[in-house]
Formats: sequence, C-alpha cells, structure tokens
Amino acid sequence: MKRLSVFSAIGLSALLGACGGGNSDPEQYGPDPALPDPKRGLLPGMAVPKPAEWGDQRPTVPQGYTIAAIATGLKIPRQTLVLPNGDILVAEGRGGGAPSLKPKDVIAGYIKSKGNTQVEGGDRVTLLRDSDGDGTYEEQTVFAENLNAPYGLALVDGSLYVANQDALVRFDYRDGQTRASGPPDKVTDLPSEINHHWTKALTASPDGRFLYVGIGSNSNITERGMAAEVDRAMVWQVDVKTGAHKPYATGLRNPTALAIQPGTDRLWAVVNERDELGPNLVPDYLTSVREGGFYGWPYSYWGQNVDPRVRPRDPEKVASAIVPDYSLGSHVAALGLDFSTPAMGAEFADGVFVGEHGSWNREEPVGYKVIFVPFRNGRSAGPPVDFVTGFLLTDGKARGRPVGVTVDPRGALIVADDLSNTVWRVTPAQ
Repeated sequence: MKRLSVFSAIGLSALLGACGGGNSDPEQYGPDPALPDPKRGLLPGMAVPKPAEWGDQRPTVPQGYTIAAIATGLKIPRQTLVLPNGDILVAEGRGGGAPSLKPKDVIAGYIKSKGNTQVEGGDRVTLLRDSDGDGTYEEQTVFAENLNAPYGLALVDGSLYVANQDALVRFDYRDGQTRASGPPDKVTDLPSEINHHWTKALTASPDGRFLYVGIGSNSNITERGMAAEVDRAMVWQVDVKTGAHKPYATGLRNPTALAIQPGTDRLWAVVNERDELGPNLVPDYLTSVREGGFYGWPYSYWGQNVDPRVRPRDPEKVASAIVPDYSLGSHVAALGLDFSTPAMGAEFADGVFVGEHGSWNREEPVGYKVIFVPFRNGRSAGPPVDFVTGFLLTDGKARGRPVGVTVDPRGALIVADDLSNTVWRVTPAQ
C-alpha cells in the first residue's frame, strides 16, 4: 500500500469512528454483563491517546495509600516478580512478528503505534533492590540480557523461569543474586512462527511440579486459517522436570496474565477477547481456568454467543463453552493479574488487582488503570474498584499504560507502566 493511500485510509477510519458519536458502555462488569448486538463495519472506531509526560505528577491512588516511582528509564517493562528477599525482577521487551493481512491491519498498526512508547525493547530482565527497606530502590541492575521479548516470570525451588516469546527458559537462582550466573537453559520451545499475540504469561503450580504458560491466538478470529492456530489460544501445562507440555485449557483468545489463588491450586487468568464487533463487544474477562475446559474462541464468546464471522461453525464446541467468571468490560486490554493479601489493607485484603493497558479500537477510550475486583468465599463479589488511575487525561492523551501488577506480601502493589517506562509502588499508610 502506498503511503498516500495509507494516510487516506487513516483519515477514513477517523471519519468512520466519529460517526458513532458518544457511545456509552452498558453495564458490563461482573458475572452477567450486558451484551449488545454485534456491530460490524469497514473499520472499527479507533482512538489511541497520544503519550504525555508525567512531569511532577503521579498516578492517583485511594485515600490512605501512597504511590512512588521506584524505577524509571526502563525499556518497556511488562511483568514483574517479587523475590523472597524483596528484590523485584522486571521483564522488558517488545515482541511480535505477524505480517499484516489486510489494509485495515496496516491502518490499525499505525494508529496503535502512536499510543505506544518509542523506546526500543530491552530484551532483558532488570533487578531492583531496596537495600535498607525504606521504599527507595537504590539499585537497578541488569539481571539477564540478550533475551527474546521476555514477559512471564516465575521462581520455583531455586530456578528462575522466563517466558520469552519463543521459548520457556530457566536460570539458576540463589537468594540475593543480582546477575544471572550464565546463559539460560531451554525448557521448551513456545509457538512463535507467526506470533500475532506474542506475550507468554507464566505462573507455577503451588507444588512446583508444573508451569502454566498463556499463549495467545495468531489472529482476531482465525483470519490466518486454523493451521496458524495450532497450540495457540490456550494455556499450556509444562512439566518442570522434563519440559513436556499439554493443553491445560483451550479457547482462550489471549490469556495475558496468570495467577494461582492463594490457599488453593486454582488457576486464574485475564483474557483479551476478540475485536471488530463494536465498542461494547466482546468483554475482556477474569476467570478461573478449569483443566480440560474450553472457553469459546473462536466459535463463540461469553459462553454460547456465536461469532457469525467464523466458518465453519462448530455447534458442539459452542455447546461446551464455559462462561467466564467476571467481565472486565470490552477492550480494556487487561494485561496484569495478582491476588491481594491482608497486608494491602482491610478494604483491599481479599480480591485481585488487574492492570488494564487500555483500548485502541473504540472512540471513547477505556481501561488505562489498575482495578481491584473484590472476592468473598473464594469468588468474585461485587463491582470493580478503581485502585490506580490518572494514566488517561481528559485532553485525549495518556501518561502511562499499566501492564503487570504484583503484590509484595509485605504490603505493596508493584505496577509496570510500559508507556512511561516506569515501575510504580503503591503502599498503604503505616
């Protein structure tokens, strides 16, 4: 496509997006979201807030909490891991490698790029250390480098696991170590030949026997054909000792963060759902992940709601699709997930924090914040609560985009912001 025609199409996209004028969200939070009729057009409405500087400002947190930047100048921080001694590891990188299929893919790619950092991905894991425990992380060193778009992190029995976009790898780790002692060992290859959704989420089973890897689809709704979706749109279970893997759950379009519910062996995920069915379809979601379960993609969404674009249809698969636990709203782009602890304060003691990276394909942006979903008796209970906001401005710009969220058991929430290339730390008042 010639440069002129690309920008003409971008102008058309902006015009089409403006035609809808003032769509507001229906009630889309919780276990029973309102699902409007699908809306399809030449292009979805697209609006990506342009980057702005934080300056001397900081994100907004609830009364009784404080927030501070504990690392700046990073190279696209994605997920974080709090180590037993209190050090924090930060995975930094930018992945992907799927060629555009249609002119609209070129347009969408250009528009999305305007809302992202222009910093080159680090392809590394950085270590942050607060030596005296005063909340200031004086040390910022590279723990491991020459990685390939690292994303998920997990520590199991003296081994640090890193999910690159193309392979799950392992480093030896001893308490207090500040740099990897050598190159990593490969545990298993991960699907990456095309890599439309490149992020590889990671967590470990409570007994340390298995690793769970979230692997996104290679398309929105199978535009590349089903052959491109082999081993995609699912969670793998990987044997730590042998590297052998199997599908743990399928039909999850893009499981971007995984966590084990404390006191149980129950796996949870946040999932980014499909696009181009309108500004209020399809809700991204938080859900427990059942072994052997099928969650609908590509044939249906939110249980048995058939996606009319997918051919051939599969009524049997649709009938078996599990309804997710909790809707987060459409296009919020949830990329972070972690369970809270009582150390985070009474109001936020029981539930999960979710990092919402923010929408690109609706004219009124949503997401761009960290929310808290309260739990009761082991299940989600009640509407979400805004926990970290102020990333999105009223002038159509954004100062940050949350990705990974990690609860420090000593009483802090660690938030990776891949637009301002900052790691934030939220703490309750002492």
